[in-house]
Amino acid sequence: MPFAYYSRLSPARRRIYDRSDAIERIALPDAAALRPLLAPLEAALTGERRAEAERLCAALAAGIVGQLRAPPLRVAVLAVRPSSDWGELHGLYLPEDEGQLALIKLWMRTAKNKRVVAYRSFLRTLLHELCHHLDYELYRLEETFHTEGFYKRESSLFNQLLPKALPAAAGEAQARQGEGA
Repeated sequence: MPFAYYSRLSPARRRIYDRSDAIERIALPDAAALRPLLAPLEAALTGERRAEAERLCAALAAGIVGQLRAPPLRVAVLAVRPSSDWGELHGLYLPEDEGQLALIKLWMRTAKNKRVVAYRSFLRTLLHELCHHLDYELYRLEETFHTEGFYKRESSLFNQLLPKALPAAAGEAQARQGEGA
């Protein structure tokens, strides 16, 4: 079912929306290869190590786009979320522009209390912004809409990286158990 703003879209934009909505999953060829980045990312975030979190987010994003054979992009992890009367900005995707690689910006602290963002929310924000990149670069959509399909794609990535939505540390322990079997 389309979101309420669908009725205000032009016929051309509705076609883009419908194409986006029909794509419900992003299948990673080797999600397990990316999981070793998750526990260190969680540790960097909770340890308030911005530069390390940025490096790990960039590595995770590079791993995902590399597996999907999508163009590379940059990732910047910044301090406190920008905010206004509309709320807080969690992440931002800036498409490729004049030869500059696309850029994902993430903020690791809430605007109001300046607390470090919860790990799972932070990871979902990274994947959300990455889905915008994939809309343009992998699916060749002329626009990237927040459709039900978009949110399902975001969740599909999250669930492949953190099976059964386990915390990263538990996922790593589970992966190690599987190696010993």
